[in-house]
Amino acid sequence: MTDHAAFLHSLKPLKELLLSDSEALEAQIERAYIANPWFIPAFTKRSIIAIAEEFLDERKCSEWMFSYPPTTGGQKRIAVIMAGNLPLVGFHDLFCILASGHSAVIKLSDRDATLLPWITEQWISIYPELASRITYTERFEGYDAVIATGSNNSGRYFEYYFRSYPHILRQNRNGVAVLTGHETMDDLRKLAEDIFLYFGFGCRNVSKIFVPQDYNFTMWDEATAAWKYLEDHNKYKNNLEYNFAIFIINSIPHTNLGHLILKEDDAIASRIGCLHYSYYTGKESLGNILDTKREEIQCVISQDPIDGWEHVHFGDSQRPRLDQYADGVDTMQFLASL
Repeated sequence: MTDHAAFLHSLKPLKELLLSDSEALEAQIERAYIANPWFIPAFTKRSIIAIAEEFLDERKCSEWMFSYPPTTGGQKRIAVIMAGNLPLVGFHDLFCILASGHSAVIKLSDRDATLLPWITEQWISIYPELASRITYTERFEGYDAVIATGSNNSGRYFEYYFRSYPHILRQNRNGVAVLTGHETMDDLRKLAEDIFLYFGFGCRNVSKIFVPQDYNFTMWDEATAAWKYLEDHNKYKNNLEYNFAIFIINSIPHTNLGHLILKEDDAIASRIGCLHYSYYTGKESLGNILDTKREEIQCVISQDPIDGWEHVHFGDSQRPRLDQYADGVDTMQFLASL
């Protein structure tokens, strides 16, 4: 079982390393970018900083760990299929497994195959006990439970293949934001982070906003101006141009800000470089809409809490806390029950 004190004491030196100007870390960030052009260094650094500050804080982690009962069923081998949509997107699952005293058998995504092994190598040098509890593999054997993240298509495969094992299986979701029309420019600039960070690929990124009937978008060009540089990213630009052409050819109404296309659409998920919006008439109608889309929504970002939903402030969608679990499924509770 995990020596909680030793585990917690290992966090500070790892945090210091990840927040340092280490040449070795910079080299890994560059390597990840070369392997996957969507992982621009600025975004990868944001991911690393969020992990260091939210997960590797000894006080926060201690409070979180000790809010759960100790694992009593012995150490289990947890098979983890990680997504590759964001840099280090699977770190939280690994962290939960190690914190709960289990071991992780990890299949990495080809799109994010370098950063996590390097970080765990540094962590093992600080806390050698982890060497026997972190394994990278291409083929799973001898595991007791599964945590798998993928697309809706792969999710159907996971459901069948892992049906006889305790599991957490995740599919596509997106973040949404609810606006009142009284947001300040600062609020909208923070919301822009929720939209643009990681090019919008994260399940917590905002792909859809709900606005009141009389909403005016005139502030949006200024509010999102800091992200205009994304137009210079070749892959993002190609997607923008393709989507713009599709809308023009099919006479689909939209507003093109250059680096973002606004489109009225009931769908939660949107194309790369596009943001959907829908109008709502009141809290009750909005609540009904959100409830019908619950299986598609990862989180709701808003100025004030929305009944029935965990509250996420503008600008915080990509800085989840340790106790903010994907799909609302408590990973630590699942691991403690094994």
